[in-house]
Amino acid sequence: MPQPFELPQFYVPYPARLNPCLEGARAHSKGWAREFGMIEGSGIWDEGDFDSHDYALLCACTHPDASGPELDLVTDWYVWVFFFDDHFLELFKRGRDMPGAKAYLDRLPAFMPVDPAPVPEPANQVEAGLADLWARTVPSMSRDWRERFHTSTRNLLEESLWELSNISAGRVSNPVEYIEMRRKVGGAPWSANLVEHAAGAEVPAAIAASRPMRVLRDCFADGVHLRNDLFSYQRETEVEGELANAVLVLERFLGLGPQEAADKVNELLTSRLQQFEHTALTEVEPLLQRSGLGPRERMDVFAYVKGLQDWQSGGHEWHLRSSRYMNGARDGAGGAAAPLAGPTGLGTSAARIVTSLAATMPRRLRGYTHVPYQDAGEVPRPPLPMPFALRLSPHLEAAREHGLAWARRLGMVGADPGYPLPGGLWNEEKYAAYDLALCAAGLHPDGDRQGVELATDWLVWGTYGDDYYPAVFGRGGGLAAARLATDRLMLFTPLDAGPVPPPLTALERGLADLWPRTAGPLPPGARGRFRTAVREMCESWLWELANHEQHRIPDPVDYIEMRRLTFGSDLTMSLSRFTHADALSDEVLASRPVRSMEAAASDWACLVNDVFSYRKEIRYEGEIHNAVLVVGNFLDCGPGEAMGVVGDLIAARMEEFQHITGTQLPALFEEFALDAGAREALLRYAGELRAWMAGILNWHSHVDRYKEETLRRFHPEVAAGTPVRAAPSGLGTAAARLAGVLAGAGVARPS
Repeated sequence: MPQPFELPQFYVPYPARLNPCLEGARAHSKGWAREFGMIEGSGIWDEGDFDSHDYALLCACTHPDASGPELDLVTDWYVWVFFFDDHFLELFKRGRDMPGAKAYLDRLPAFMPVDPAPVPEPANQVEAGLADLWARTVPSMSRDWRERFHTSTRNLLEESLWELSNISAGRVSNPVEYIEMRRKVGGAPWSANLVEHAAGAEVPAAIAASRPMRVLRDCFADGVHLRNDLFSYQRETEVEGELANAVLVLERFLGLGPQEAADKVNELLTSRLQQFEHTALTEVEPLLQRSGLGPRERMDVFAYVKGLQDWQSGGHEWHLRSSRYMNGARDGAGGAAAPLAGPTGLGTSAARIVTSLAATMPRRLRGYTHVPYQDAGEVPRPPLPMPFALRLSPHLEAAREHGLAWARRLGMVGADPGYPLPGGLWNEEKYAAYDLALCAAGLHPDGDRQGVELATDWLVWGTYGDDYYPAVFGRGGGLAAARLATDRLMLFTPLDAGPVPPPLTALERGLADLWPRTAGPLPPGARGRFRTAVREMCESWLWELANHEQHRIPDPVDYIEMRRLTFGSDLTMSLSRFTHADALSDEVLASRPVRSMEAAASDWACLVNDVFSYRKEIRYEGEIHNAVLVVGNFLDCGPGEAMGVVGDLIAARMEEFQHITGTQLPALFEEFALDAGAREALLRYAGELRAWMAGILNWHSHVDRYKEETLRRFHPEVAAGTPVRAAPSGLGTAAARLAGVLAGAGVARPS
């Protein structure tokens, strides 16, 4: 059967190594699979299938330093998970049996208790294998790890329903939805948990949920899944009727042929692996310093990072050899797959790495050589879908008056002792041009006066902070000072009624005023989640500053996920979510349809902001955090084409929002057996998100913040063509930029 495309040149910067216990794992895993009925008589595999798939080779490549017994255990897990995948396909995917699939999946969590507990009698090979593996794996690990492994295993199993739902509907997901859902369906976070077990190196609970560890895990997952999609495209699309494949997703979304789409998937794979390296080198050590971990815990973190790195290289080698995949064209380095037992000559492995690095260097350099303050020209905005009617609060004028008085009183308008330049960051002209009360009135059309005024104050505070961080810390104050400022801000968000320090800046005064008004009435759980939303937004501003210091256009996936935080989506959505806390359980609010609905709405709003603010940010602010620029850098295309792609993504996220609210929320009613009150609350929350999006589009369409005449007035030095100092760019300037930072020079931004 001819291959639909030639495998691309893969980025494989680290050599794969082979565990010497391979043959023992092969013999053990075959015996284990036979014991649990996965080979003869299963109707899924025969011995030839099992041998040719060679899961022991996968584990020997991905865990080269594991002991013999550990390699046996890990191999059994992978035999089980691949058997589950094929078992689920035969029993439910081929026949589109959604009720049967759900009943099958509902039983599996009982076989993996977080705390010791009896399990039911297994009814099939998957249940029996899971019960055996769970009992052999979890006793040696902490409860924190057991909870994380339970969650990742459950996600891996249950999100198969998402694949089945899309197959039944003939629906190919959009790229953002696909990346997020593939992490759960594909199981790489589950693989990352097994890396901890195999390496004997648990990620400390104190940092497991931090941004650097999350990014490492997500980049690892994306790398594993995107690589797998390239190798499995032919089997999935031609044999299984599968629609969850990144090559197919980009074919449909970008209108490409299979070869072009495969090349773009490979570029995204490369970008995610380089994001992994960037995070490991620039974010992990500062995290360890801040967290105060001891030497043993630090060594565990480094062993875990090394384990993830080994998995990527080993997984690539296995894909080149397993009969399960399309691998007859190239080895990813331009020739036939070499024997894994070892290179045939001195320097052979290094030569393959050099070839890999050389092939990807131009794309990598492109992300560091953008020239800021370019004349962006007039790039027409794409059509912006808005199927929901706009409604404005009758308290708009009151909120305008209140917001201005509040901003004056707190020092955000006018002189601020915490701002280093005379006159302050904002004057009344700027405040009026931003008209944040108009935004609040659209986001909360049914809110009472007090609620709309509170929403206005939060929008004022968040927008002021978003302007404050680059204006103050981008002038040479640097990341260290910004980190201290962020740590101080969190002192004004106590979870109890404890004392707070005297605020020193308008930003601190604003948060000190807002926090008790908002969080005080909330129950402890909701208060903690709201504090997390505030903290994550503030810390996302540090991420932007770090990219500016490195003169680095972000990776596209990292950008989308961080953009939700820099835009403050979770913070502003929380103001609506809290009103339904009594009617909806935490489990419902954390369910996949609800979280996906929120993510789709958030991305729609963030991308709308980016198309409106493109000229403001690129021409007048020297900004690099804009989806049009990020897409243009990734696709290596001009602003017009990039704007069109962003417009398509905006439309896709709106379509997904409507798909979720129209089909998945009703199914959620049945899944959780929601009563009439809970159903009404969830539908009302979806309606509020519709209003949230309509209000955001209306604000962007009418506010003066993005209009050319306003930009020229607020940035006279750029309008006059005065040169603006910016970070050095081009080959060889990284050391100069680093020296400037160390000398305290920093990176200048326009005043």
